[in-house]
Amino acid sequence: MPVRLPPARPIVPSAKRILPPCRWKGTAAVLLATLLVAACETPEPRRESVATLLQHPAEHAFVDGLRNYENAAFEISERDFTQALHDGLQAPHDTAIAHKHLAFIACAFNRIAECEDHFRSAFAAEPGFALSDAEIGHPVWGPVYRRVAAATAARPH
Repeated sequence: MPVRLPPARPIVPSAKRILPPCRWKGTAAVLLATLLVAACETPEPRRESVATLLQHPAEHAFVDGLRNYENAAFEISERDFTQALHDGLQAPHDTAIAHKHLAFIACAFNRIAECEDHFRSAFAAEPGFALSDAEIGHPVWGPVYRRVAAATAARPH
């Protein structure tokens, strides 16, 4: 006569045994809602082409300012960056970079108060604004930047 074994019991208890059915459903709903909210809060990166951006007067002037600065045409570069800021750059980072270059130009021409103002404006546009180590080490604008950065860090937010 064959031996009959009792039905096998599952080794892992089912989810129903871990949490009561009503708590399990609530937990799943909260988890799903959290995931949906997180997905909705993640902004899509901006995907505008350079050609499209250059159709905007502010961005066009900004690029001209960068090019003229690199070519040591500082007076023209200053005019371009000022125009870009006046026309309203779209990205806060670009605004900070325009002010950074205007600060460099002002410091180079010994307009220290104006240099400080532009560094303050760069911090206002982008709170995480910082110069590179090489830029901070510059003998003309490095000390001005460090002074403004320290004053900005000391201010309550």
